[in-house]
Amino acid sequence: MITGLAMDLGAIVLLAYGLYYRRHHRRDLLFAYVALNVGIFAVVSLLLVQRVDIAVGFGLFGVLSIIRLRSSEITQQEIAYYFVAIVLGLVNGIAAAWPLTALLLNGVLLAVMYVADHPGLLGRTRHQVVTLDVVHADPEALRVDLESRLRARVLQCEVTQVDYVRDVTVVDVRYVAPNTRVGVR
Repeated sequence: MITGLAMDLGAIVLLAYGLYYRRHHRRDLLFAYVALNVGIFAVVSLLLVQRVDIAVGFGLFGVLSIIRLRSSEITQQEIAYYFVAIVLGLVNGIAAAWPLTALLLNGVLLAVMYVADHPGLLGRTRHQVVTLDVVHADPEALRVDLESRLRARVLQCEVTQVDYVRDVTVVDVRYVAPNTRVGVR
């Protein structure tokens, strides 16, 4: 169990501090990932010591995976980090008898997160909800207006709300941010 705890703490520190915080800078979720991971590890370790049925563990996994994921403040990226934090706790809690397997799975999970969330992969693609002070009847005019305001190429836009009385349009926009790099470092 000590080996599993050491591997779990190492893995969650790499995930939370090494990957997530350096890229997204949200302290509140950093703490949530670490606390959730260590809590999952502790519960799984206890369940294994007490020899509770594995169905209880999977039920616990299901309940914990939906605790806070329905909030609109959390992006899909952050949900992925939540999920991996939970899985790391489970893997390291269960795999006390197979530390090399746990170490391999930790490496695979961390490597996948590193690559999948790497800024160089899709880093310039952005998502934003924009409220415009005009209602466009023509979809092409809407696209041109958005590109002018965002100073970016719009990939997709979907009107989510139109208020003709106040002359307001709310648009969900996906766009490519302009390349603002001046020099290569």
